[in-house]
Amino acid sequence: MSPIPVYLVMAALAIGAVAVHSVRGSLRVALRYFTVLSNLYCAAGCLAAAAFRMAGELPAAVTALRFSGTVAVTVTLLTVVFFLMPQYGFKALFTGPDLWLHLVCPLLAIAAWFAWDRAALPFPCVLLGLLPVALYGLMYLKRVVLTPAGRGWDDFYGFNRGGRWKLSMAVMMIATLALSTALWAL
Repeated sequence: MSPIPVYLVMAALAIGAVAVHSVRGSLRVALRYFTVLSNLYCAAGCLAAAAFRMAGELPAAVTALRFSGTVAVTVTLLTVVFFLMPQYGFKALFTGPDLWLHLVCPLLAIAAWFAWDRAALPFPCVLLGLLPVALYGLMYLKRVVLTPAGRGWDDFYGFNRGGRWKLSMAVMMIATLALSTALWAL
């Protein structure tokens, strides 16, 4: 079986779910969430992989992009399951477009990675898995912690509760590195 239909379905589901979020609120607000950004990033990697596979060959750079996108949406899935679900409940996080962004697209990305994309990437590519989380972490830090109250974002993930952003950031980076290394090694 060709992975191209799976790539296209993942991209369509992610883009469609983000569109639904945008209709319900605004795209600007939707783009605050790592869930949305990680799924769009993964969708971009899927579209690139589909295009190159149709052309005949998947370049190493596209494989690395797919890897990084898979790590990003896996971080989304695991954060939702282990951190957010105990706070907000299953129904709040796994209904409507959030079902696709929090569960379906990440699981498809992981399955596609192991079924078709897993390649002999050099070990330094593990660091590419950290890139989306590190960039988002810096943006979240700026908008939640460093921006004056009333002008930034609410701490919607709760990563700064009690001023614990340093601990939250360290845990997220260490966990993402471990996850990226595991996906690379398996």
